Amino acid sequence: MALLKKINQKAQTDKNSGFGPNANSYGGRFVNKDGTPNIEKRGMHLFRRISWYHTMIDMPNWKFMFILFAFYIAMNFIFAVVYYAIGIEHLDGIEQSQSALTQFGQAYFFSAQTFTTVGYGHISPTGFLTSALSAAEALIGLLSFAIATGLFFGRFSKPIAYLKFADNALISPYGENKGLMIRLVPFKNTNFTDANAKVTLGLSFEENGVQTNKFYSLKLELDHINALSLSWTLVHPITEDSPLFNFSEEDFKKTQGEILVFITTFDNMFSNTVAARTSYTFSEIIYGAKFETMYNRSKDSSKTVLHLDKLNHYESVKL
Repeated sequence: MALLKKINQKAQTDKNSGFGPNANSYGGRFVNKDGTPNIEKRGMHLFRRISWYHTMIDMPNWKFMFILFAFYIAMNFIFAVVYYAIGIEHLDGIEQSQSALTQFGQAYFFSAQTFTTVGYGHISPTGFLTSALSAAEALIGLLSFAIATGLFFGRFSKPIAYLKFADNALISPYGENKGLMIRLVPFKNTNFTDANAKVTLGLSFEENGVQTNKFYSLKLELDHINALSLSWTLVHPITEDSPLFNFSEEDFKKTQGEILVFITTFDNMFSNTVAARTSYTFSEIIYGAKFETMYNRSKDSSKTVLHLDKLNHYESVKL
């Protein structure tokens, strides 16, 4: 109840936050730092619950390449085993006097040549079973490479919001009061226009003996800019209308709260609207600090230099 008294009753609650009011049903933060929901889905079979296309599109590059190479090696190994089981004598061009390991190796590379439809020609199948198997493998290889090509295109052409958020949000001096500061910056050679921001405060506290989630829309000094080329610091003035107006440094340390940040902007390169989001728990908010400037004029005064490595740089100040 002490926390509830600190929250300004004039603050506007956000009923469209997408999160329920029952705090006992939630574990951890609402949104992860990378913007993904902190949710684990259960109660349905894995193959129905997961979209494999989206999984392959969203996974890291190293994991995607590893799966492709592992699939390629495994498929050729399986076909090589079947070729060897049918009989190595049905692969014309492999010498029967060679060791079993060498013969299997030759069968494996014949499988690779068939799977990729390269077909060098020094080994050829004889007999119905071996010919039918090589024909089936060639078809599977064509379909596999078509799927891999589609996944490559999907990964490279997927619209992505190349925006990076500072690791911490700050409570800084703002006019005669204080302000919540959240900084972000575009870090790729893309051009963003028509950028919009929305910031929501989520609080978990006991109300009438029940642990409750409450969400509040935080008004920003500027929630829309025409061009996002340099860093953008989102500023929520902590005035009498703010739910954070009576919060002290100790309140931020003791309270279970989270700042949810949502950004949408138009990417000229993709000619599409892209979105980015992140969150800051109260433990990730630094009280009494301000961001250092990220950009300055070049030496010849012909350009503005944006220092991406200064995204998380701040200095302590008194409030």
